[in-house]
Amino acid sequence: MTVLDDTAGDLKRENAELQRRLAERDSDVAELQRRLAEREAELAEAQGRLAERDSEFAEAIAQQAASSEVLQVINSSSGDLAPVFDAILEKALRLCEADFGTLFIRDGDQFRGVATRNLPPALAVFVQAPFEPSATGFFKRAAKGQDVAHIPDLSIATAHISGDPRGRALVELGGARTLLAAALRNNDTVLGAFSIYRTEVRPFADEQIALLKNFAAQAVIAMENARLITETREALAQQTATAEVLGVINSSPGNLTPVFDAILDKGLYLCEAAFGTLWTFDGECFHAVALHRVPAGFAEVLTRAPYRPEPGSGHESLLRGASYFQLHDAGAELSVGPVRRALVELGGARTVIAVPLRKEGTILGAISAYRQEVRSFTDKQIALLQNFAAQAVIAMENARLITETREALEQQTATAEVLGVINASPGDLAPVFDAMLDKALRLCEAQIGNITTCDGEQFQFAATAGHREFAEWVREHGPFQPEPGTTMDRMLRGEDIIHIADIADDVPYRAGSSRWAAVEIGGFRTSVQVALRKDGRLLGQIAIYRQEVRPFTDKQIALLQNFAAQAVIAMENARLLGELRQRTDEVAELNRGLEARVAEQVEELGRVGRLKRFLAPQLAELIVSQGDEKILESHRREIVVVFCDLRGYTAFTETAEPEEVLDFLREYHGALGPLVSQFEGTLDQFSGDGIMVFFNDPVPVPDPAERAVKMSIAMRETANRLIGTWRQRDRELGFGAGIAQGYATLGQIGFADRSGYTAIGTVCNLAARLCGEAKDGQILVAGRVAAAVRETTALEDIGPLVLKGLTQPVSVFNVKGLIVG
Repeated sequence: MTVLDDTAGDLKRENAELQRRLAERDSDVAELQRRLAEREAELAEAQGRLAERDSEFAEAIAQQAASSEVLQVINSSSGDLAPVFDAILEKALRLCEADFGTLFIRDGDQFRGVATRNLPPALAVFVQAPFEPSATGFFKRAAKGQDVAHIPDLSIATAHISGDPRGRALVELGGARTLLAAALRNNDTVLGAFSIYRTEVRPFADEQIALLKNFAAQAVIAMENARLITETREALAQQTATAEVLGVINSSPGNLTPVFDAILDKGLYLCEAAFGTLWTFDGECFHAVALHRVPAGFAEVLTRAPYRPEPGSGHESLLRGASYFQLHDAGAELSVGPVRRALVELGGARTVIAVPLRKEGTILGAISAYRQEVRSFTDKQIALLQNFAAQAVIAMENARLITETREALEQQTATAEVLGVINASPGDLAPVFDAMLDKALRLCEAQIGNITTCDGEQFQFAATAGHREFAEWVREHGPFQPEPGTTMDRMLRGEDIIHIADIADDVPYRAGSSRWAAVEIGGFRTSVQVALRKDGRLLGQIAIYRQEVRPFTDKQIALLQNFAAQAVIAMENARLLGELRQRTDEVAELNRGLEARVAEQVEELGRVGRLKRFLAPQLAELIVSQGDEKILESHRREIVVVFCDLRGYTAFTETAEPEEVLDFLREYHGALGPLVSQFEGTLDQFSGDGIMVFFNDPVPVPDPAERAVKMSIAMRETANRLIGTWRQRDRELGFGAGIAQGYATLGQIGFADRSGYTAIGTVCNLAARLCGEAKDGQILVAGRVAAAVRETTALEDIGPLVLKGLTQPVSVFNVKGLIVG
């Protein structure tokens, strides 16, 4: 028992030990299982963090890719913001999980939509039109410094939508609920705003807010790049335009028309204006001297008469000293005057800008530009127009200086020529006075003139120019005593210069019969008379007249005084020469016989030479052989007159060298001149490219009309051969002629040393007008000529034409050629 008991005890103890060890093992297993669970939890957490990092990494990659794509669009869209804004909106909506979005830019005090994405149609009207921001909206808060607006639920954000129809429309029409907006800001300047919306209440994450701010920054970069590119392009365009205008100024010395046209063309293009006008100012009225793209109806109003500035108009503002005048909407202020109303109703103008042409405080004119929509001109555009105005002033000043130089040269030349006549005509005042009147009328822009001499009591007309009827009236009345109050009476009383702006309104002037004749016969309106005095003694006067009311300038009056001084010199020379001749009568008597014989021989030779210059050689020889020049005295006869000249000759002379012009004229006259003799015509004159020939006088010829037409055809053929040669030298010229038949007064004109044989009458004017109407290759003939040559000549009926200087239309035909057989 004892052994069994011991054995059982041992077994129990071993079993207990085994149980204890088993319990320890179970405890170890549980610990291992707990640790395994912890490791599995840690692993799951690590996997969660890894997934989150993968998501964040993917989002970062997507954002970087989006940013890179936007930057590529910015780089490839030089100055064009539309594709940039579209790309930014597309990326922002996708990455920020928004439903639609808008991008607005600031334009002055307003904002306007420039890009949208997925915009509900009901909201389109709120995006298209510019608007001023509401007091509670984000645009106003952005102006005060706020960069981002994030509203989780717009439907309950009363502070945002109350009193703001745009905010209410977002909620009620667009279904917007959550808003995220970022300001487009450059330094402290708000350029616009970038807004995206969700149609559910779901706030944007911080990462999405940061992403939108990044896109806003990219938009600002794009806008700044576009601004710099635009400014660079504008600066280059302005510099180019300025250089081109200066080039026109340089290539058109004294000619303002192409300069003004170029200024308007460049200025309107760069300032985005529809049409424009350049004005000059004469001290009282503005004159529209250049128009560019002006609607026809309004152009007629501008050119109908000078414009006297209306009260409240832009021109009046410029006259008061304004540096520019801008009218935002001309349609809102039609009460200013009829020109403003015409501007709107006929020109369709709405926004107007005007800048002055001003030199040293004096206004010379203005440039006006017009838009046909309400859109104000920017400060840069105004400054650009002012720059063009400065160029216009430079051109006007250059033209003034060139004109003054030319006038001074012309005056000096005229003075020298008159002195030459004085020197060449000792004691003979007629050619001197004629030369003086010719120069004075041309340089002073007058139509009529006369010189009278005075013996202390009576006046005698010594020379007249410019009006045949008044000259005849003068010859009929002979010496006269001046009526009280007339200009000559005033000169007898001591006045030296009398300038009358309108003779018709000058009662004392019209009091005398001679003054009545001046107005009623001569059509005189504006006059200036200068006394001819020697040591205080009145020798006479020189007078010039205009047939329009246009006062003479101080320069023109001073020039007339210079001619008066020359007349006094000539008269004094004639007086001294007369006294000298009187004292040397005996010597003169001895020489007179010899001089007479020499003079006869010289006259005979000169007579032959003169006749050959303006008659066919065979006719000249006939007159000389008969010894009878009575046919050259003044008489009336029916003649056929031919005028011909070149088309494009003026443009040719403007670009060709003088030597080249002379070479051409020698060749041209040398080719056409012999044809006059061939057809037995009488050469009246060569005047540059113009040639006048008449037939049937001084010696009658059979078929004068047919001779004139045949000569003209021969001239056309000869001229065409010459013109073809000159066209090979890049000279574009053409030939035209006019032929008329009728009565004219003919006779010898000139003076002892130089004379000619000419025709005067309506038939000459008609032939000249027909020549002026003729196109290249045309020979235009009047009805009487056409009737005379119809059997031998192929004619084209042009129909009746109204010609300048003729009251009735004239039937006109074009000579095609001679009828063969």
